Order: sequence, then structure tokens, then C-alpha cells
Amino acid sequence: MPTFSAPDGTLLAYRMIGDGDPVVCLPGGPTDSRYLGDLGGLSTHRRLIVLDLRGTGRSAIPEDTSSYRCDRLVDDVEALREHLGLPRMDLLGHSAGTNIATQYAARYPKNVSKLALIGPSTRAVGIAITGETRRDLAQLRRNEPWFPAAFAALEAITTGEGSDSEAITPFFYGRWDAAAQRHHAAARPSNQEAVALFAADGAFGPESTRAALAAFEAPVLLLAGEYDVNSPPQSAAEFAGLFPAATLVVQPGAGHYPWLDDADRFVATAATFLVPGSAHTSEV
Repeated sequence: MPTFSAPDGTLLAYRMIGDGDPVVCLPGGPTDSRYLGDLGGLSTHRRLIVLDLRGTGRSAIPEDTSSYRCDRLVDDVEALREHLGLPRMDLLGHSAGTNIATQYAARYPKNVSKLALIGPSTRAVGIAITGETRRDLAQLRRNEPWFPAAFAALEAITTGEGSDSEAITPFFYGRWDAAAQRHHAAARPSNQEAVALFAADGAFGPESTRAALAAFEAPVLLLAGEYDVNSPPQSAAEFAGLFPAATLVVQPGAGHYPWLDDADRFVATAATFLVPGSAHTSEV
């Protein structure tokens, strides 16, 4: 598995999947990037360069664990670009990884040719997601057999009376079937320190990031799942409005992992956007 050295000397690993022009992929969590798989078959269109964030997967644990902070992970992405010898790169982030990708685009706008934010987190730009928004979205699943227990847990979390995040997991998938349950088990973060320090004080500077994104010239895709209570389409739409050239796509029937819920639809959307020379994709 190929590796490279981060600016502080931490040895970082990445996977290369498929052929074609490269797209650098940043996972969420922070957790082992293997949960991304080949993004539902996107690797048949592009060569995926999938980074293991420091302290996860095959990447080393840093000596200075404060470097788990989101804004500091941007330096690792820039080191990867330099290691790959890419003058500019297409950059794709998922979930928490979209915070890294967003801050990278704000800091190094000329190094990004296209930016794809999948299940986008809005923490880097300071868009708050209310409990009411999450509850309203969750109600779309009220006919599911698991809904009563999951919704009760969601209510408890949003009111501050509970913290059983495991119980709300079905809301993150378009189908809570055996494949989703296996995926969830494999995607759990193993480095809790990396998770805890990702959003430490100073990790985000929403005002400066928003100002930088207002001048970001590259095409941007924000893809949200119709049912995703983690990254609601309403919040993704507000996020899209921060860019001069952004397209929002809401994938029907999908949760937080749209390539798992409907691989063909996800790949069609992402591959069309990433075609060299194309500026955007059609809204779904």
C-alpha cells in the first residue's frame, strides 16, 4: 500500500482503485476509509485515490495528537497532492471529510479543479442543523418497522435527554437491511481520540471559510440523500448557496451512504460531474 510523509513526518497511507484520471477521496469519521469501498463502482470511471486520515486505517498515529484537528488535516491533503505530482486535483469528500475538503478548497482554491461533497457536513461553514429539521426528515421513515425505537432515540438526543447514537443508525441508510448492517459494523471508528479531537477548539473558522468559498471558481457538486438525517437536503441546499458555481443533487431513497443505497444512480451523478470539461450535473 503506497505511503507518503505528512509535513510533520507522520507516515500516511492511501489506496488506489480503478483506472483513469485521479480523484482524491477523503473519508468521514475519522475512520478507516475502507467503508467507502469503490464508491459503488465509481472506480470504473475514475482512479480513486483514497486517503487514510492520520491515526486511521493504515496511516500512522501522530506524535502530536492535536494534529487530529480538522483544519490541520488540510496540510495532509496538500502533502498528498504534492506527492502525487498533481498541479490541480478533483477532490471528493464524504461526511466529516467534507469539512476537510471544504477547508482545503478555501485555503488552496487554485489546486482544486472540481469539488464533490457527498453527505456534506456543514460544520466548516457554520450552518446549524436544528433538531426540528432532523425530526421532520426522520418522519419520512415512519412506516419502517424499526421507526418507533429509532425515533424515540432521536428525540432523546435532540432534546439532550439521551445519547444512544447506535439506536438511530437505521436513519443513516436508505434500507436498513443486512448489507446496511454489515456496512455499519465495518464503518465504526476505532480511534476515539481522533474522533474527539477532530472538532476541537479552532478546528473551524466559518466566517473566513465562507468568504473564501464566495470566490471559489471551480465547479462544486453537493449530493445529499433524501432521508439523510445527518446531512439533511435542506442544509445541503443552504451550503450550496455559499458557492458561485454549485449544483445540489438530492438522491431519492438514499441516506448518508448514497453509493450503497443506489450505486447506479450515485455513480451516474458523480461520474457525470467529474467528466473532464463538464461544469455541473443535472439536479435530481
